[in-house]
Amino acid sequence: MNRGALRAFIVKELRHILRDRQTLTILLLMPLVQVVLFGFALRSDVRDIRVAVVDASPDYASIALRQRFTASGRFTVVAVARTRAVIEPLFRRGEADVALVFEPGFGEHLVGNDPARLLLAVDASDPNTGTVIQSYARAVISAYESELSAGRTGIPIATETRMRFNPTLESVNLFVPGLIALVLTLVSALMTAISLSREKERGTLEVLLVSPLRPAQIIVGKVLPYLGLAFANVLTALLAAWAVFHVPFRGSVLLLLAESIVYSLVSLALGVLIAARTSSQRAAMLAAMVGTMLPSALLSGMIFPIASMPGWLSPVTNIVPARWFIVIARGIMLKGVGLPNLWRESLVLLVMAAVLMAAAVRSFKPRLA
Repeated sequence: MNRGALRAFIVKELRHILRDRQTLTILLLMPLVQVVLFGFALRSDVRDIRVAVVDASPDYASIALRQRFTASGRFTVVAVARTRAVIEPLFRRGEADVALVFEPGFGEHLVGNDPARLLLAVDASDPNTGTVIQSYARAVISAYESELSAGRTGIPIATETRMRFNPTLESVNLFVPGLIALVLTLVSALMTAISLSREKERGTLEVLLVSPLRPAQIIVGKVLPYLGLAFANVLTALLAAWAVFHVPFRGSVLLLLAESIVYSLVSLALGVLIAARTSSQRAAMLAAMVGTMLPSALLSGMIFPIASMPGWLSPVTNIVPARWFIVIARGIMLKGVGLPNLWRESLVLLVMAAVLMAAAVRSFKPRLA
């Protein structure tokens, strides 16, 4: 074995890495970003649980139990009504996580022989979060029940639980919509960044300098095939979700396909922007991994609920495109909601696509002018 040749080869590769300052910077910052940022995100507890209360005849007992929820520090009452008609719209708009429905005369039943009945309706579109919310709510009810039962026998409160949108608590119903976002990010952002940066390294992109095409037209020509590939991947993913995993599909297929195209445009623009700002294929791949793949998996609510993240980190998730697309996908597939309930998320994706595409074209202009 020629040790001298091996040593020279290692030194050459080391110098190559040190000369590529972008790659070196990303490699040095990646562990810091992963440990510090994602260390705060990887939490399974749930906070800031939004409660809707339905109380047809408020009395001392229902008001006292409602106050127990507020005093626990985990629950926030977002609506109080006298009929159940408010629950479904709140759930579908994503404005409530759990509903407490008191039967009429709740306090009278507590002092009588019959148990007072309480319905606990939980949004279980995220089964893990729904199970945790159910446990927290039952703990509050049990504590209040213990106070009332001091020196008495029997159960004063009969609690019935209903898990909405995912009654069987199938975890696949949670992860499949998120996996669609992850696949689109992989195909659109990562592959686009690698492809364009490879052409820059090889010099084939310079051939376009002699063509009459403008930078915007060049970018459209480069990303359009990946947009078609992303659309095909969405169809494949939806077919697998329906045929293999039996994920319920309660909304409009056409709306989900349209939203997928908008999200793919956002990811494609991110990939083009990364390719324009990096100097090598290696740097583009690392930047795409750190800037798109990891946030899409950990900061989008795909696995860990955003409500459990620290207060300073929750606003950061708003700049993660997957965070908005996953809300759309779960809303359409599991809740059957339409554009009237998802217009805000759709508008955010459209604005992101426009801003990022404009930034990508502007970044490529100096290189193609």
